[in-house]
Amino acid sequence: MVSKDTARTIVGIIGNIISFGLFASPIPTFKKIYHEKTVGGFKPDPYLATVLNCSLWVLYGLPFVHPDSVLVITINGIGLVMEIIYVSIFFTYSDWAKRKKIVMALLCIVIFVAAVAGITMGAFHTHHDRSMFVGILCVVFNVVMYASPLTVMRRVIRTRSVKYMPFFLSLANLMNGIVWLIYALIKIDAYIAIPNALGTISGLVQMVLYAAFYKSTPREEEEVKKTQEVQLSGI
Repeated sequence: MVSKDTARTIVGIIGNIISFGLFASPIPTFKKIYHEKTVGGFKPDPYLATVLNCSLWVLYGLPFVHPDSVLVITINGIGLVMEIIYVSIFFTYSDWAKRKKIVMALLCIVIFVAAVAGITMGAFHTHHDRSMFVGILCVVFNVVMYASPLTVMRRVIRTRSVKYMPFFLSLANLMNGIVWLIYALIKIDAYIAIPNALGTISGLVQMVLYAAFYKSTPREEEEVKKTQEVQLSGI
C-alpha cells in the first residue's frame, strides 16, 4: 500500500511537469519578439500577473509558512524565474511607455510581496495562521486570473468559433487543475484545492465548448489560433 506522503509526492511531480509545460508555452511568442526586435501588439500584463502569483505561492510553500510544500516551491520558483525572463525580454524590446509601465508594475509587486512576507512573520506566529493569511491571498489572485479564460469562453460562445481557445492549451489547463486538485485532497489543503477546483471546472467547460464549436470554426482561422495560443498561456 502506497502511503499518502508517497502518493502526494508522485502526484506533485506530475503536476510540476504539466505546470512547467504551461509556463514554457509562451516561448514561441518571445522567440518571435526576439527575432522581430519588437513586442508588436503583445501585452506584458499576463506575465506580470504570473510573477505576482508565483511569488505568493513560493511564499506560501516556505517551511515557516506551510511545511511539507517543497513541490509547490519548486514549480512556482521555476515559473517565477521563467516569467521574469519573459518580462525582461518584453522590457528590452518595448517602447519607453511600456518600459515605464513594466518597471512600475514590478516595483509594486516587490513592495506588495515584501509587505505580505513582513505581515506574515510579524503578525502571525503559527503555521496555521500564516498558511491561512498567505493562502487566502493566493486563492484571491488565482481566482482573479481566471477572468481571462472566462472572457475567451464568452467570445467562443458569441462567435461560435474556437479560434481564440487552442485545444492543447485548454487540455493542459484541465489536466493541471485535476492533478493539483488531487495533490491538495490527498493531504487536505484548501488553499491549493479551491483554485484548482475552479481551474478544473474551467477546463471542463472549455472542452465542452471546443466540442460544441469546433466544426463551426472556419479552417482558414487555424493560423490565427496558433498565434492566440501563446497570448493566452501566460495565465
